[in-house]
Amino acid sequence: MTALDRNFQDRETDQGCDVHKNGNGAESRVAEQVTPSGADQEFLALERELTVLLRRARANQGEMAREVHPDLESSAYGLLIRLDEHGGRRATELAGYFGVGKATMSRQLRALEELGLITREPDPADGRAWLVTLTEEGRRRVGTVREARRARYVSQLAHWDRREVAELARLLHQLNGVMEK
Repeated sequence: MTALDRNFQDRETDQGCDVHKNGNGAESRVAEQVTPSGADQEFLALERELTVLLRRARANQGEMAREVHPDLESSAYGLLIRLDEHGGRRATELAGYFGVGKATMSRQLRALEELGLITREPDPADGRAWLVTLTEEGRRRVGTVREARRARYVSQLAHWDRREVAELARLLHQLNGVMEK
């Protein structure tokens, strides 16, 4: 446990959170009831757990980006994953998917192109537009990092039942779908 995690845990304890064990024996913290009806309790717990997850994900994303290329910005890693999974995409489509402006997307794509990780090709459906795709080098580097990441998940969640892993993936997919709208 890092010092930051201990600090976060100490703050939660000081704020009067109850500690519960789930079916796997792992501790989870549930906030005290905020309203007389208790309606907010679940959403406060969700917000807290998502905050921790996102903080850790950002740190991991930076590590993975550097593993792809030492000069790669962490925010560009997700862009490479999207291209790896879905093939060629227009810059405007990528900007919309990630919720960033055209200028931000153009800057990221330019940097990725300079690193030799992506290329732009004419869109066969519209000669005026361009599709962004991974280069062979980009595909190789992203594949290597993704395989290492999957191996880490397998190791960290080895004590979980595969149905629990599938359920977590399903719920996160559902949450991402809601957040996309």
